[in-house]
Amino acid sequence: MEGGVKPWWQAAPFALVFLLFFVVPLGLIGMVSLWDFNEYELIPAVSLRNYLAIFEGCSHLTDNGDLCVTLSTYLSTFKFCLLVWAITLLLGFAVAYFLAFHVRSPGMQTLLFVLCTVPFWTSNVIRMISWVPLLGRNGLVNQTLMGLGLVHEPVEWLLFSDFSVVLAFVHLYTMFMIVPIFNSMMRIDRSLLEAADDCGASGWQTLWNVIVPLSRTGILIGSIFVITIVMGDFVTIGVMGGQQIASVGKIIQVQTSYLQFPLAAANAVILLAVVLMIIWGLTRVVDIRKEL
Repeated sequence: MEGGVKPWWQAAPFALVFLLFFVVPLGLIGMVSLWDFNEYELIPAVSLRNYLAIFEGCSHLTDNGDLCVTLSTYLSTFKFCLLVWAITLLLGFAVAYFLAFHVRSPGMQTLLFVLCTVPFWTSNVIRMISWVPLLGRNGLVNQTLMGLGLVHEPVEWLLFSDFSVVLAFVHLYTMFMIVPIFNSMMRIDRSLLEAADDCGASGWQTLWNVIVPLSRTGILIGSIFVITIVMGDFVTIGVMGGQQIASVGKIIQVQTSYLQFPLAAANAVILLAVVLMIIWGLTRVVDIRKEL
């Protein structure tokens, strides 16, 4: 490129940002995960003690037939991840489909899309706390159910339970599924839908054989967003689970609060490896670089 800035100079600022805010922090976490520690200090010495401590007892079942703490925690986290992914995918796809194919006016599309973002105008914690007056033992939902005679005593599992955690996750992160799917749907050539209709395809056949395959890039991107966020979340599980439900992110947060930084760093490295494997598996289904 004569008389211009060389391409590598153009990429240098972005590479520097990537290095400082991604590579270096990850390197520090990996380094600290190999350190030793005691009640008083961190000991900069290479040791696998933290990784061994995390998987201690995982080679066999306990006397009660239960899994070790680490595996049980990961199974609990995977359970929330799978439930939230499935629900947000269904809701996100339905909302995106409605906005893309049933709302004809671009202005109305924009208005409805902005309305979907309204919850993001407030803090996540505030949005979670707002469920407490609704789902609590003396909350609006329980009062309504008892007033209608559907139940004779408050329903306990509405709050501080797996149900409330999944509900809060869906409330918080469905938008991360709507946006990429809506973007993919807006790029679909409408003549393909007309061709499917001319060939006698039903609405469901058009949806399954045309719209879903052409929306797979958005589905994959939304899935990566939701899965990675839920896997590392600890605030939502702590607030909506009443500090009674375990997750990998919650364990890391507790270890950090007790100044067990090497142990927390080792857990973070393992969590990162698990999330990367999940993302790798998803990208085997759809090659994002070819689809974008």
